[in-house]
Amino acid sequence: MHANGKVHRDLKLDNLLLDKDYKLIVADLGFTAPVEGRTPEGFLETKRGTPIYLAPEVHAGVPYRGQHVDLFAAAICLFNMMTQVPPFMMAVPEDELYSDFPQNRAHLFWQKHEASRAPGFFSEEFKDLITVMFQ
Repeated sequence: MHANGKVHRDLKLDNLLLDKDYKLIVADLGFTAPVEGRTPEGFLETKRGTPIYLAPEVHAGVPYRGQHVDLFAAAICLFNMMTQVPPFMMAVPEDELYSDFPQNRAHLFWQKHEASRAPGFFSEEFKDLITVMFQ
C-alpha cells in the first residue's frame, strides 16, 4: 500500500482479511491518505483510526508520518494475533504497559507480558520485532 503512495491510518484486526488462497487483503480504505502527507513537510495532521490502534503522536494531536502510524498499528495487530490480547489499552503516557516504550524501558513491558505466559512463549526475535515496530 505504501509503495502505491497510500497510507491506511486505520489498520486493525477487523480490517485484515484473508482470501480463499490465504492472501492478505487490507479492507476499509476510508481513512487513506497520501504517503507524502498533506503538509509541505510531509506530515498528516488529522486524527483518524481506532483509538486502541493509534500511535502516540496521533493521540497527542501532533503532525505524524502516515507510514509510521501504520507500522505502529501493524505491531499491535501482530501482538494481538500472537497473544489474543492487546499489548496495551492505548498508546498514551497514562497507560502503564505503553509508558515503558517512550522511556526506553521495553524490557519492563516484556516482563509484564511474560509473567502471564509460559516460559519462552515470546521468542527474542518476536520481542525485537515488536519493540522496533513500536519505537
